[in-house]
Amino acid sequence: MPKHVLLCPPAYFDVVDQKNPYMAGKLPVDRQKAQRQWEALRSALEQAGCEVETITPVAGLEDMVFAANQVFVGFHDNIGKFIVPSRMVHDSRQREVPFYVDWYRQRGYKIIEVDLGTGQGNDRLEGHGDLLWQPDWSRIYAGYGFRSTSSGVEKFRDAMSKLGIPVVPLELVDPHCYHLDTCFCPLNNEAVLIYPGAYAPESLVTLRGLWKRIHELTADEAHKFMGNGIVANGRYLTPYVSPRLEAILRQEGLSPVILDTSEFEKSGGSLFCMKAFLP
Repeated sequence: MPKHVLLCPPAYFDVVDQKNPYMAGKLPVDRQKAQRQWEALRSALEQAGCEVETITPVAGLEDMVFAANQVFVGFHDNIGKFIVPSRMVHDSRQREVPFYVDWYRQRGYKIIEVDLGTGQGNDRLEGHGDLLWQPDWSRIYAGYGFRSTSSGVEKFRDAMSKLGIPVVPLELVDPHCYHLDTCFCPLNNEAVLIYPGAYAPESLVTLRGLWKRIHELTADEAHKFMGNGIVANGRYLTPYVSPRLEAILRQEGLSPVILDTSEFEKSGGSLFCMKAFLP
């Protein structure tokens, strides 16, 4: 079965305000270059055997291209395909959520609402930025600390427990790794790529107990989004590769495919942030 993947074209992509440390430079975005980089990602996913679907971008939603964040996508034998809508920290990103929810609703996904409240004082949950499946869909890892809140993750955990899906909360402490997907990337069901410095000590202990093989990135490698890659059909799509990462991938039977994401990195995102895998 080919993997289905959702992308959003970068028609309105821009860096408007500072939502994370990467955006501090206020660098202007080269729209044409961003479009070429996005096309290269789409093409690499198709070459890896993925079937690509797209959502229509909306003017004024400059971060909508980061299709991993607006909902959490899942599958369960009892209810089929489902989503959990996000409650985003930044208002400009929260406005993206209804467009994604509609897209999934029209395709028959069940919507599981987690009551996170509304407004500034309430809980946050940021989709696949912070919520990542074990490759065999047996559990979910949930980052919190910068975007998703601890109690938001607990409410999500309660909702998933009703489906019998365990959730592992992980506290993040490096502002450059503000989402879990910047410092945690399962390579297969036994091996994971992490940046240890991104985690609170007790969360690191938890992680180490759950994986057969843990491969560590340096701070420099993590901050260049080498842990924000996409695993697809024996390939690892990554914006950069280091000798250490190359050796890790070789050990795990993966070939690196290097894709430039320099325009999207100005916004603090790279390859994994730009897609949502569909069940």
